[in-house]
Amino acid sequence: MNDSTPPRPERLVLMNPGPVITDDRVRAALAGPDMCHREPEFSDLLTRVRHKTTLAAGGDERHTSVVLTGSGTAAVEAAVSSAVPRDGALLVIDNGHYGERFQHIADAHGIRAHRLRLGWATPVDPAAVDRALAADPGLTHVGVVHHETSSGMLNDVAAVTRIAHAHGREVVVDAVSSIGAEHIGLAEDGIDWLAGSANKCLEGAPGLGFVSAARTAFEGLADAPRRSYYLDLHRHYTAQEKAQAPAFTPGIPAFYAFDEALDLALAEGREARHARYSALAGRLRDGLEALGLEILLPPGQRAASLTAVRIPAGTGYRELHRGLRAEGFVIYSAQEQLAADFFRLSTMGRMTEGDIDRFLATLARTLPARSDH
Repeated sequence: MNDSTPPRPERLVLMNPGPVITDDRVRAALAGPDMCHREPEFSDLLTRVRHKTTLAAGGDERHTSVVLTGSGTAAVEAAVSSAVPRDGALLVIDNGHYGERFQHIADAHGIRAHRLRLGWATPVDPAAVDRALAADPGLTHVGVVHHETSSGMLNDVAAVTRIAHAHGREVVVDAVSSIGAEHIGLAEDGIDWLAGSANKCLEGAPGLGFVSAARTAFEGLADAPRRSYYLDLHRHYTAQEKAQAPAFTPGIPAFYAFDEALDLALAEGREARHARYSALAGRLRDGLEALGLEILLPPGQRAASLTAVRIPAGTGYRELHRGLRAEGFVIYSAQEQLAADFFRLSTMGRMTEGDIDRFLATLARTLPARSDH
């Protein structure tokens, strides 16, 4: 070991918005037995995970889920590239990095898109969505992010879905950073396509994404364009639903962990997890404001699991990250146009009040030496 390498803190608190601190039972599940993905044991595991995922996504007997070995981005790309028809187009609601990602995905697959540029950290304007859909009948789908993690903003997906359905359009929701803790659901919000990830608010291990939708919607992809081979949702749906088998070799350890994480998420319940995350975020935000630090968004626009904070004068992100990392806390930089002025703190995962209090105390010790410059 290099003598210059700092000792690893006893507990490393991940304040990045995924991967998160997982429950001991989830980590233990990763060490499950070696398994062939074409044997009945994996078929049973896949079926269980798909069912529990659908429940976590707020689905009922009308809905199902396809689970992919890939990140949340893979799930969003699979939904967009599979669901938009040959002659269709996508209305992109862009108020941050992940809204903009819808545009990049559409561009990569040759899908026509109209980008509704609202500005980063700007709430969705339902009237603007209504006008855009009315002006362009060729827009068959709307892409919207629920929790825009670049700023911590929670977008009103239910309002977007109501407007889209009034125009006869479908909605693809990026729920990667919200599913499991925020108020969102296939049935309650009428969402057509919901893309999520195992390793954020559902507190599983990295490596799995999923798309949840009505069974009829998946069946309807039979005649859809095949814009991708690996990310073709109809291919995955057919394999998982008809043969109870994966289309390709899956990340089996991640499935073990997700199975356990879903049990924990469903037992805790969305409302209780939302309350837990909200309490941690409130404790963190109160402490940040007591230290004189500025939070990016007003309270009514914030997600329960992420806080964007202005970098204090007299320091920079790299210096702040280095000092806090040495004390056992991993913080996260902001992205693109917010990167120079803000950093982000997540309250996802198995974080505790003690972790928050220790972080605030450490931050308080770290700031004065730099803020006096």
